Amino acid sequence: MTDEHVIGLEPEIFGEKIYDVQPGRLEYIVPPPAAPTPPTAREKLRDTITGEMSKQIIKPVLDDVRERYGSTFRKSDQNRVESRLKAGAEAIVHQHENQYHIEQKRLEQERDEMMDMAETQEEREYVQQDYEKKADEARTDFMGSLQQAITEFEQEAKKEAVKQAETSVKEAGKREQEDRLKDHLRGFSRTIPSFLMAYGDDSITLETFDQVIPDTVFRDVTSIGLDDFRKLRDGGKYIGSDGAERSYPGLFDPVVFNDSVKEFLRLREKLANYFDEAQTEDIFDYIPPQKTNQIFTPKRVVKQMVDLLEAENPGCFDRDDKTFIDLYMKSGMYIAEIVKRLYQSEAMKTKYPDRTERLRHIFAHQVYGLAPTEIIYRIAMRFVLGFSEELEISEHHLRLLDALEYAKNGTLEKELDRTFGE
Repeated sequence: MTDEHVIGLEPEIFGEKIYDVQPGRLEYIVPPPAAPTPPTAREKLRDTITGEMSKQIIKPVLDDVRERYGSTFRKSDQNRVESRLKAGAEAIVHQHENQYHIEQKRLEQERDEMMDMAETQEEREYVQQDYEKKADEARTDFMGSLQQAITEFEQEAKKEAVKQAETSVKEAGKREQEDRLKDHLRGFSRTIPSFLMAYGDDSITLETFDQVIPDTVFRDVTSIGLDDFRKLRDGGKYIGSDGAERSYPGLFDPVVFNDSVKEFLRLREKLANYFDEAQTEDIFDYIPPQKTNQIFTPKRVVKQMVDLLEAENPGCFDRDDKTFIDLYMKSGMYIAEIVKRLYQSEAMKTKYPDRTERLRHIFAHQVYGLAPTEIIYRIAMRFVLGFSEELEISEHHLRLLDALEYAKNGTLEKELDRTFGE
């Protein structure tokens, strides 16, 4: 910010008013020439003058600036500039009072030396009169130089207050932009595990992340496009509220990001086998709920739902001709739990002793599922069919279809026949 810009704002903010410690006030508070000036008196003098400067200059200047800038002139910035101005006032008074005191001591020493040399009363009176004259001149010089310094301080106080207020405005615009970036970053960070569940493999890194996910899917989940993600990742430039161009760095730490990706993919592989009863976790414990409809039903709730289904349909998991469908999959966990119940049924084991044959029959003839969006479909596919690296399920009835509108208009049954080819 240039001084010319600040100076140009001063008349608008302060008008023609003059804030100053009045000369008469200085005359009143500065001691007369012959008055003793012990340390306590000197300290009181400094405190009195700085107090008047604070009351007659600093406070009115800050009041006018507060009125002009309102809430954009933050309280912390007001306190900061007030502290600086008070420190400046103290320094000015301390400097001039020290010079005045030194001059006083010099004149006193000169008088005492002349008194020692004086031989008559008349000479001594002349020495005293000469001292009082010089002391009065020193006091006048002190008040004049201090008054000039205070006048200059007033101008600097105005400039300092306006400069800090203008800086507050600019920083407010910068914070607003940064807050928007951080909101995007926080929102995006919550979606990363979902993208890794759907699209992630060992090759994915911060640098390749935007090459794996379709822009439409990315925008649907995050509400921003891949171009926006690249700006967050790589940094860029933006125009502040003051019209000035600014730059910002990339908001991700590549090492942290890539290590987090590897850790999630490790967990995905570790927790993939939902047939393992020893597992107390599932991968969805590590995927935060999204702002979209991508909210996963907890595992315990899924089990309760399947328990209720079995209670209302005793023996339903013992029959190889019984079919089950999830019309609105989110994670695929409901379908996976049904597959697990069918697979573990003693009756099914008798009919299909071979593990692979049993699983293939279940997927080919008994379980059906619809996912409303591409990312949910890929997540469900990954979870339901990814329980084993050795066994590949090629025939299944998991499909990408948003069934909601068909259910609303009464054409769902027809659409299901079309989707599953029956």
